[in-house]
Amino acid sequence: MNGIIKNNMHESISLSKKIGGKIEIKSKKKLTKETLSVLYTPGVAEVSLAVAKDKKLSFDYTIRKNTIAIVSDGSAVLGLGNIGPEGALPVMEGKALLFKELGGVDAYPIVLATQETKEIIQIVKAIAPTFGGINLEDISAPRCFEIEETLKKELDIPVFHDDQHGTAIVVLAGLINALKLVKKNIKNIKIVISGVGAAGVAIAKLLIKYGAEEIILADSRGIIFSERQEGMNPIKKEMAKITNPNNVRGNLKEALKNTDVFIGVSGPNLLDKDDIRKMSRNSIVFAMSNPIPEIMPAEAKKGGAVVIATGRSDFPNQINNVLAFPGIFRGALDMKTKNITDEHKLKAAEVIAGLVKKPNYGKIIPEALDLKVAKAVAEVFKKQK
Repeated sequence: MNGIIKNNMHESISLSKKIGGKIEIKSKKKLTKETLSVLYTPGVAEVSLAVAKDKKLSFDYTIRKNTIAIVSDGSAVLGLGNIGPEGALPVMEGKALLFKELGGVDAYPIVLATQETKEIIQIVKAIAPTFGGINLEDISAPRCFEIEETLKKELDIPVFHDDQHGTAIVVLAGLINALKLVKKNIKNIKIVISGVGAAGVAIAKLLIKYGAEEIILADSRGIIFSERQEGMNPIKKEMAKITNPNNVRGNLKEALKNTDVFIGVSGPNLLDKDDIRKMSRNSIVFAMSNPIPEIMPAEAKKGGAVVIATGRSDFPNQINNVLAFPGIFRGALDMKTKNITDEHKLKAAEVIAGLVKKPNYGKIIPEALDLKVAKAVAEVFKKQK
């Protein structure tokens, strides 16, 4: 398996050097002597004056209509960690490619040479007039929470941190179908989430909104509980108040006892088959650490898990954010939505789940490149306006 990953990495480097990036800007109209005076001066002056008089027209007369910024500081890139803005740029380019190919959204990668929270907020606010929306990407927790919340309050365009909400939407979509297969109700199950960063927190919050009543969060120091002092931050303290209703203590392995669902957004090889055996009958395992999951699917199956998902494309049931973000922004741009709400996220998850008409153990979620998904998710915004 490591050989496959190395081959893919070599091919990616070779192709990147050959093509010099994954995206480009193209003119929508052919430039001629006749069109020059309309597309640029003197004709553009009338458009500029109209927009200056009524700024809302920028969403109709300019690229704002269909353009978002993918903003990252490179502090938490995929499974690579804090690799800085230049290291993050190839990932943001790839994200822009997915936006265009799957959602028809023009997305531009913007990587920032700062990891200061206040600076990032000010920069994004300053560039916002160019864009119809802001997709925050690969910004480490807990800073990402403050950055997103502040920008949502202070901008009049949608702001969406995909590492949080895209992940949560697709996890919920997969879980909806997984629970159908094992005939369990989300209100009556125990869920353990490994990882209390951007993804883990957002997943927990969305599952609670959907009806989950018993969720335990665990980080590298163990279970999050209300009296815990070590390794806590304001977000973890907030989560301690709304999770772990029985005030369970201990480590991740201990948390798994009689658990129905394990969701991993943390690190590689944290569990083995014996840990999965501690879970309830017909257990569900979403081990999404990339490229190496918290437990490999074959090992989870040996432990008795019946529905298994990962974040990888070479195993069944890939939980991939690409099922959410192109459609989310397609719908938000089309409807000029200023705020992407929890209701939008819940409905998007239900729509994605519903696209799998007959779920089975090897298919609880649509394929990552299924073109129907973005269109279906975008429709959520028409119904929720």
